[in-house]
Amino acid sequence: MRRLSGALAGALSLVAVSACTPRDKGHAAYATNCGICHHGGEGMPGETPPLRGRLDRIAATELGRRYLQHVLLNGVSGPIHAGGEPYSGEMPSFRRLDDPTIAAILTWLCSRGDSTVAPVFTANDIALARRETLSPGMVWDERAHLDRVTPLP
Repeated sequence: MRRLSGALAGALSLVAVSACTPRDKGHAAYATNCGICHHGGEGMPGETPPLRGRLDRIAATELGRRYLQHVLLNGVSGPIHAGGEPYSGEMPSFRRLDDPTIAAILTWLCSRGDSTVAPVFTANDIALARRETLSPGMVWDERAHLDRVTPLP
């Protein structure tokens, strides 16, 4: 009977893990890696910009998608405006995370916006962006260019 209970418990845990959706994985990875600064996506006025309701709009263009991938892979450094508020600081690189994890984080964040169809990132998208290593300052320059072309929320 003990063997059966152990086998049953093991099988049930495998089912529970495999039942996690990519969205759940994105939320879990966000909570572990990003939530300490960005909280639930609301940010903290004057310290960390809000992400909720903004990233889906940024990811609506190819330049915006590329920028978001570069932020997670390379970090960003320099003063920015987000949601009408100024922020000055640095975001570290999360290049240590694998491609599926970064894709899941970005997809989950984009799903929390108001877009009818939220942008989706794939591991392949991240793998392609990973080929280009940028300094955090270069990512800030990319953001400044993007803001001129398509004003950022």
